[in-house]
Amino acid sequence: MVRKAALGFRVFGLLFCLVSFAVMAADRNQGWALDSFDRYKEFRYCISVNVIGFVYSGAQALDMSYNLATGKYMVHQQPKLRHYLNFAADQMIAYLLISASSSATIRIDNWQLNWGKDQFPDLATASVSMSFLAFVALAMSSLISGYVLCTSKTA
Repeated sequence: MVRKAALGFRVFGLLFCLVSFAVMAADRNQGWALDSFDRYKEFRYCISVNVIGFVYSGAQALDMSYNLATGKYMVHQQPKLRHYLNFAADQMIAYLLISASSSATIRIDNWQLNWGKDQFPDLATASVSMSFLAFVALAMSSLISGYVLCTSKTA
């Protein structure tokens, strides 16, 4: 049950990261100012972290799916090392996601205070919202991997 829940959270993290970076990448020449996400380092940071989260979640989901289907892992390593690496990587990606989402939120607020609301900050807000949801999914994965680390007999 725990492995299926972990897989579910990884898949949700994968989907939310995908939607977040797809919406942010589509946020070019939008609104009355014809602004673009690539002019702002906060938005570039957010899209970069979401791409990293997407790749990481995809690799982990694929490995966990393979494990649930066959009982083996795609990459063979010591179980103790696997638990530590999963926990550490989950923590790092989750913290990067919350950091990137927070910095992009501040940029959106500044943009709206200076220029008002239009389509550009609306798309950026949608992207950041998905990034926050990706953080929640990866934070839950981190809790599960911490539980697995603490309860495994090999740790």
